[in-house]
Amino acid sequence: MSIMQVITDQVTVFSKDNKPCATAKPGEVLLFKTLDCFSNRIPDEQTTMADLDYSYGFANPAAGPVYIEGAEPGDVLVVDIFDVEVADEGTIATDDHCGPLFETTGYRTKKIPIKDGMATFNEVSFPIDPMIGVIGTAPSGPDVIDGFVGSHGGNMDNKKITKGTRLYFPVRVPGALLQMGDVHATMGDAELCGTGIEIPAEITCRVQLVKDFELNWPVLETFGEGGKWYVNSCGEHYEQALMNGSKELQRLLMRVTGWDAVETYMYMSVQSDVEVNQGCEPCEVDVSLRIGTPKLPQFPVLIPQP
Repeated sequence: MSIMQVITDQVTVFSKDNKPCATAKPGEVLLFKTLDCFSNRIPDEQTTMADLDYSYGFANPAAGPVYIEGAEPGDVLVVDIFDVEVADEGTIATDDHCGPLFETTGYRTKKIPIKDGMATFNEVSFPIDPMIGVIGTAPSGPDVIDGFVGSHGGNMDNKKITKGTRLYFPVRVPGALLQMGDVHATMGDAELCGTGIEIPAEITCRVQLVKDFELNWPVLETFGEGGKWYVNSCGEHYEQALMNGSKELQRLLMRVTGWDAVETYMYMSVQSDVEVNQGCEPCEVDVSLRIGTPKLPQFPVLIPQP
């Protein structure tokens, strides 16, 4: 596999007004070089999030954006994640306003060495599973900073977005304007303290298009035994995020199965799982959910393939 372009430019907002740093054709393989969510500005354990000036605009930088030739509003951008390679050290940090236990923690930084696919926290070692926290396309409306999630994608913090997965994003502006970053060497669902093992990375992926297909929220596809389709949604509260994702999954399932709304709702109740991507309340970031349903032998394709 030959990598045609390397993407190193960084932006901190998803915007229709971002100037593309590169142009790619459908089918092209790209390499995105990303910083950690602090823009690599925490060099040691003596530096904490209290030392960072958030007005500077460095948080959750994403490499890009890339203009995809032929992408028009109403299309779907397909992104295959081929590999996520991380640096040899990551950072976990807490602050005084994020996560359910923030009142008892305050500011602290911990550096985590990565070696031979393992992370070491104090005397405990465990396998890494690098995942992409921020990825998406430009919204057609107001700008969305990289630390926030929306129907365009953004800071979904879905730990399933890793090597071997495929993502589908609604295209809302010409060229789609794909960008990605905020990689974690590993992260638990909900990201309770507000950070995973934040780490610089190199992401290898392929971009493709599905023309003229309605998609309202990003969708993730996993493969192999136990492969699933996941609708990624968000909302100011859990109930809103659940409603948004459920409606989209119901709509997509009805399209491929021919079942009516009630039958589909029943099927979802017994076969679909609701999982929390990121919900480190009381941060101001929306709750991010994924609603997954198994691939059906009778209906293996939820979205047309590129």
